[in-house]
Amino acid sequence: MGTMIIGLIIFVLILVVANIKIIPQAHAAVIERLGAYQDTWNVGLHVKIPFIERIAKVVVLKEQVVDFAPQPVITKDNVTMQIDTVVYFQITDPKLYVYGVDHPMTAIENLTATTLRNIIGDLELDETLTSRDTVNTKMRAILDEATDPWGIKVNRVELKNILPPAEIQDAMERQMKAERERRELILRAEGEKKSAILVAEGEKEAAILRAEAKKEAQIREAEGQARAILDVQTATAEGLKRINEAMPTEATVALRSLEAFEKAADGKATKIIVPSQIQGLAGLATSLKALLEDEKEQ
Repeated sequence: MGTMIIGLIIFVLILVVANIKIIPQAHAAVIERLGAYQDTWNVGLHVKIPFIERIAKVVVLKEQVVDFAPQPVITKDNVTMQIDTVVYFQITDPKLYVYGVDHPMTAIENLTATTLRNIIGDLELDETLTSRDTVNTKMRAILDEATDPWGIKVNRVELKNILPPAEIQDAMERQMKAERERRELILRAEGEKKSAILVAEGEKEAAILRAEAKKEAQIREAEGQARAILDVQTATAEGLKRINEAMPTEATVALRSLEAFEKAADGKATKIIVPSQIQGLAGLATSLKALLEDEKEQ
């Protein structure tokens, strides 16, 4: 009898220990009692009733990332592309997640594919390639609203890869190459234009500097000539002033004048006009010279 009691006690202890459950952080457990939803266990220590309660599912509450395989999508201009999507979601209600839909990941994948086809079907190829942010925003809003009854919140949706057909890719590469070559030609033409402008501006500045230098030289030369003329006039005026201060006689003035005209006659002038006073003085000098010669002959 005592052995049976000890065995029963040990059995009860094992049963209690086996039904003690610890829920870790960022997890939740959905509990059913006799097949019906009973409670949701959050983080901590819990004990379930043996044979009556069971853990239906342990749910991860952390944000999860699902990368779906590429889906064939047809654009508005009838181009078939392969697009794969990445969905970031988080379970907000474990009860709705467990009982809201069967196979939630499959449901999200199918919903993502149909939503993507609907959005891309309204866009042309170029718009699809340049409107990733718009497509992401629309898909997130639609998926979040559709998955809300499933206890799932869609945080972000990203188009991972957009793969057009091979011929479209070749055409796009040729277009990009032509665009790069066009930009290169434009940049080269702009560089040559700027170079020509700089050369012309340099030649213009050089011509201006040469003209200014020539002008400055002419001004300096004119100033030098004017200064020389001024010096000659000053010297002449000073000489006349000294002659006047010496009070020369008329005969001295006449002789100086005669010497001056003698020097003038030495040049290349063909005609010289002699004042009458100097002519009389010259005649007197000639008469005296003739008289002296006659006396020497006698």
